[in-house]
Amino acid sequence: MASSRLSLFAFVLVHAFLLHSSLVCCNDEEDDLFVGLNNFRQTLNLSELVKNEKAGCIADEISDELQGLPCSHAADYEIKPGNGPVFPYFSKLITKCNIDNSTTTDGIILPVCVPDLDPDLVLNNYTKTKFAQFLNNSKYTGAGVGSEDDWMIVVLTTDSPSGSFTGGAASLAAIGMVHYMVALFLGLSFILL
Repeated sequence: MASSRLSLFAFVLVHAFLLHSSLVCCNDEEDDLFVGLNNFRQTLNLSELVKNEKAGCIADEISDELQGLPCSHAADYEIKPGNGPVFPYFSKLITKCNIDNSTTTDGIILPVCVPDLDPDLVLNNYTKTKFAQFLNNSKYTGAGVGSEDDWMIVVLTTDSPSGSFTGGAASLAAIGMVHYMVALFLGLSFILL
């Protein structure tokens, strides 16, 4: 009996570890772009962008929506400065990320489509095109990055309440921690029984 409890505890513990690992796992292409964007800002004597988890969530959701679309559709998702983020189904996507819509009006979404997400071409699309004007703007202090297929999405945020991409009661990390703690509690319960 003790051996089966120990096996069950080990199973639950491994499950909890895998769940926790999946929450903190990252995408190398996205991380490399984030570093490249900050290097670009450093050359302009601007402060580095800080990772914004909620902006990262919305960037992931948008890239998921664009998945499978050819790059010829990139013009359909042009940015519209001054109007806040404009994207089909944006309200649905921010709800999925638990973001208050009023905190997105000063943010901006920068979609890029590059075959096979060639890292040099992706970075050039952000730093040597019309997108550079936003990366060169000190009002943007945070960013989230998401990618899928040939699409890379950067969501720039501000420190202002209308551009912080905050809101909602529970973050994905908090939900993940609850799952982690429940799994750990169940494992300990089986050992102690």
